[in-house]
Amino acid sequence: MSLAIPWAELAPFLFIGFVAQLVDSALGMAFGLVSNAMLTLLGFPPATAAATTRTVESFTSGVSGLCHVLQRNVDWPLFARLIIPGILGGLAGVWFLSTVDGHITRPVMLVYMAAIGVYLIWRAPRRPQTFRRMRFVGPLGAVGGFLDASAGGGWGPVVTGNLLAQGMTPRMAIGTVNAAEFFITVTVLSAFIGALGLAAFTIAASGLLIGGIVAAPIGAWLTGRIAPKRLLMLVGAILIAISLYGFVALMFEPVPILPRL
Repeated sequence: MSLAIPWAELAPFLFIGFVAQLVDSALGMAFGLVSNAMLTLLGFPPATAAATTRTVESFTSGVSGLCHVLQRNVDWPLFARLIIPGILGGLAGVWFLSTVDGHITRPVMLVYMAAIGVYLIWRAPRRPQTFRRMRFVGPLGAVGGFLDASAGGGWGPVVTGNLLAQGMTPRMAIGTVNAAEFFITVTVLSAFIGALGLAAFTIAASGLLIGGIVAAPIGAWLTGRIAPKRLLMLVGAILIAISLYGFVALMFEPVPILPRL
């Protein structure tokens, strides 16, 4: 007996997952922003959209990281310097969220991301990116993991944005942060698994997952083929867009179409 696949129900979620992961794989951020926004447009409650996105991202980030490895977009020494602090920061963020109102961290993070975005757009046409040993990588990974857990997102924007601002080659920064993100996301998801359970795997989550898996290798391939200056400007624009979205969401939380970042 064959099991019929509800393609008509899956179609919009396949599209959302594909678009969100294409942006995330190519630019190193924004899966949560894009998928949350588009799910709420379809009428999902913000909490449901956030839970679905977090569940799916734990899988798509792994596929994206593997694709960046195959495209040789990963700097392994930097990866090693990020991974342990990132995991520890994620665990600390889960504890913080369970004891303190994590919303107080959002405005600070949004201002920081907007400033980095403006700087990257200003810098892109003026100075070429030159690879050098990155500074403050351990603390950066810890802060990124902490914000990812406590503020509902932040690993990609904070870590990728900072590495690019320091002057790292865009494709290597994006690929390395994507590869490390899998471990951070799984750590955070595992800490929240009691609240999510298997119920998080709905038709929406399945569609997002399939679309994301299809888009991940395309995004990783694009990262190595977009001119560094253009890639830098795109990342800066995404950071500013995320910040503006987050501030509007904080101001108008009751509006369903604008969930918190």
